[in-house]
Amino acid sequence: MKIVERYIMRRALLLFLGALAWTLTIVWTTQVLARIDLVTDSGQSALTFFEVASLIIPSIIPIVVPFALVVGIAQTLSVMNTDSELVVVAASGASRMTVIRPILILALCAGLFSLIVDNGVDPYARQRNRDLVATARADFLSLIIQEGTFRKVENGLFVQIGERSPDNRLGQIFVVDSRQEGLDLVYYAKTGAVIDKGPVKVLLMNDGVVNRKTPDGEVSIIHFASYAFDLSAFASANNQVTLLPKDQTTPYLMHPDPNDRIYQQSPNSYRAELAQRFSDWFYSITFALIALAVAGDARSHREARVHPLITAISISLFVRWLGFFAAGKADSSAAFSYMIYCVPVLGAAVAGWFIYTNRRMELPLSWTDRLANMVSRLMERLTYLRLRLSGAAWREGGS
Repeated sequence: MKIVERYIMRRALLLFLGALAWTLTIVWTTQVLARIDLVTDSGQSALTFFEVASLIIPSIIPIVVPFALVVGIAQTLSVMNTDSELVVVAASGASRMTVIRPILILALCAGLFSLIVDNGVDPYARQRNRDLVATARADFLSLIIQEGTFRKVENGLFVQIGERSPDNRLGQIFVVDSRQEGLDLVYYAKTGAVIDKGPVKVLLMNDGVVNRKTPDGEVSIIHFASYAFDLSAFASANNQVTLLPKDQTTPYLMHPDPNDRIYQQSPNSYRAELAQRFSDWFYSITFALIALAVAGDARSHREARVHPLITAISISLFVRWLGFFAAGKADSSAAFSYMIYCVPVLGAAVAGWFIYTNRRMELPLSWTDRLANMVSRLMERLTYLRLRLSGAAWREGGS
């Protein structure tokens, strides 16, 4: 590899790693916030929460890597053009492959990295994540009997324990059951206990009352000496781990179990997931070619055009949206599974055609002019509205 090629690769690699770190951090933070209820609702430790949070990273790497790559490449080439480095490279008699070769090598390495993570790391991380979540939710019986807490077992069912004695006896038990529409049941018992014998899990309440409100508005109060509230269904439901196509390993997707309930209901989802895993890595190459087609040639500083980084990201977003659209439709139609492969390949072919024919891939300036005019008119209207509101407030204050 020539010195100038190593120079281009080093600059693009540094920007790529920086963009990857920031993008991963932002996307990871949004995903983690959606799972913070694992600690607040299930009473798990912070260590379990951070383990679940770390297992999210492999699932977002294949999506983030191509965008970080297009940012790094487009920004590198744009800065090199601004500093007249691309002009010097072209004037020295070097071919366009001097710029293209290191970029494609970097894109290929990034694509292979995404392929390994998507097929070798992410499925096992997802399965471990589901095991942790299932374990946390299956431990809800010990969660219920925590003293002085009001816990939600499921939608419409709440349990509160007032006190707990050393012999595991419970006191001041309060249960609200509104799962059946139009029927509200409120239980209160002075004492009780949780009976846990294998699959049988019962909340036994002693010396209490149940308030029953029917759909027609009638309220009845029933005293009971003992009442057994079955919790087995909730425990078994929370303890089950259901693996979706995204959670399965790649060999399993190639040869799924015919008795798999999800496979029987939606076999296309397995084909779609397999197609995604073998096509996502190619977006790195596609986005690299788009960045090259947008910013890979030496251009005059006086030439009016949209910033190459904006153009490259906009086109990449459109291509990736087409991929997501095909993946969403592939669950219901097998024909879209082929479209999942075609989107990145066609995107790379179009970008490669622009590079081969020395054409420029860019957004029309008329689009940006229209956008600028829209923003200008919006700002004028907001300013006019603010002046009218301030004038009305001044008149009211004067009167």
